[in-house]
Amino acid sequence: MSHGSDLGDILVQSGALDAAQVRAARARQREAGEALEEALLALGLTDESTIWRALAKANALPFVDLSKGRVAEAVIERVPAEFAQEQGLMPVMEKGGKLIIAVDDPMKRIAIDQLEFLLPGVEVACAMATPSALKRAIEAAYGAAAEDAVAKSMGASGVDEDGDGSDAPIVRLVTGTFRQALEARASDIHIEPGHGRIRIRFRVDGMLRDAAEHPDHLGAPLMSRLKIMARMDIAEKRKPQDGRIGLRIDGRDIDVRASILPSNHGETMVMRLLDRSKNLMSLTDLGFGTDDQRWFRKMISAPNGIVLVTGPTGSGKTTTLYAALQELNRPDVKIITAEDPVEYHIGGINQVQVEPRIGLTFSRILKAMLRCAPNVILVGEIRDLETAEIAIQAALTGHLVFSTLHTNDAPSALTRLVDLGVKPFLVSASVQGVVGQRLVRRLCSDCAASYAPSETEIRALGLDAAQLGGTLEFKEPKGCRACEGTGYRGRVALYEKLSMDAAIREMTFKGASLDDVRQAATASGGLSPLMEDGARKVTEGLTSVTEVLRVAGTGAAGGDAASVLSA
Repeated sequence: MSHGSDLGDILVQSGALDAAQVRAARARQREAGEALEEALLALGLTDESTIWRALAKANALPFVDLSKGRVAEAVIERVPAEFAQEQGLMPVMEKGGKLIIAVDDPMKRIAIDQLEFLLPGVEVACAMATPSALKRAIEAAYGAAAEDAVAKSMGASGVDEDGDGSDAPIVRLVTGTFRQALEARASDIHIEPGHGRIRIRFRVDGMLRDAAEHPDHLGAPLMSRLKIMARMDIAEKRKPQDGRIGLRIDGRDIDVRASILPSNHGETMVMRLLDRSKNLMSLTDLGFGTDDQRWFRKMISAPNGIVLVTGPTGSGKTTTLYAALQELNRPDVKIITAEDPVEYHIGGINQVQVEPRIGLTFSRILKAMLRCAPNVILVGEIRDLETAEIAIQAALTGHLVFSTLHTNDAPSALTRLVDLGVKPFLVSASVQGVVGQRLVRRLCSDCAASYAPSETEIRALGLDAAQLGGTLEFKEPKGCRACEGTGYRGRVALYEKLSMDAAIREMTFKGASLDDVRQAATASGGLSPLMEDGARKVTEGLTSVTEVLRVAGTGAAGGDAASVLSA
């Protein structure tokens, strides 16, 4: 729950608590990871009414006692039953031309905007109420009505039965969630049950943020609806499941990858959103520096060999490979891909979807591919020895092969292939180059502010102030309406590139350790580290020092990184 920063101070000033009691509550808050008001209640230091009155004061909102008096029927009817239940709010009165809505969390002011949209021409204002009184009031006013509305529109299986289903509350809730996620530029939607509520979070620019909360009783119909859409087994609640959903929202084709994991509070679901209407990035858009771009173009125009892109899940590896394929996509070049899933459709390229259920694995598709005489092959990911060996054989017999590996950095890709069981001499002979990448948040162009960096920050990025000369300017996030107060909007990639020169091939052939390969590559200039690219992007004003240290703050600069991040 979100509230004003001075809730504890207000309780002390009002004489409800002393400073020692607030300190004890804050200690529990940190340990249990709960809100201050929850900690105060758990310790029994004061009652709900006192806390929520202080919370109302902290957020400059009026307080309303819902345990006294009755709300007029005409006022209750102003708000749709299912909306009141879903959002946990209650209309209490009409005053001065405004509809006053009671909430138990200041964050629910977001729902007020939605309500003004639902009720055109009506001005809506907030008041605070205690959670228990609010819950009782909502149940008394709407309980049966909301349950009936959901039940009528849902079949036993959780599917809407009214034709296209557009009027069913659960269907509207699902569509609204997807629409809200797209408007927020979210890459993932997380649906998480627990503590008597369903929490919905969006991942925006790589960071999770709360989007909505719904009452616990909506969990089952919500999950059933999504399972049906993803063609999952709605009766299975004990095993993980995967599925896909195809949507068209506001003229945009959206592909959704859904995964369900049973947890101790019920099933939790994560949905990855792929917007097919988005334009694919070209090589120039990716964020390569001029020299790096020249290097990458040279790498992907080789007649044969393997080019690997490494990095953790969601670091933009596929985006980089698609940009390379677009560059090579000409009428005289035959390109075939094996992907899981096919994320974007590119004209002129033969794309094959991996389907393990019917035995269509990466390795099986690869074997079939080679009979189609392609010039360029993309293997979505090298996961096992069989796939790795076929890809390497293809690279050694005149094909240019692209693939991804889940490793922490570029040099690790070589040892990872050996760990999978590939002979070191085959790795040495086939790999052309490796790109390691991470995504950092891009500073909002509307509000980023320039400042003179400290010596510690310059040193943490591996830069030398004396060598740079002149006054150095970095940019930092401020926060505005365009970036929703975060200071960041969009993302940019940091790249690490490894060139396979004769010395590195020799070391790989002899099975040298990862540290030895990394040291030799750095010494010879064959390896451009991630931090180097991060420093360049900070000096160009694309991202902040904090962001670069968050994703690349390791190694020699680690100590400085820690001190900068804590500053």
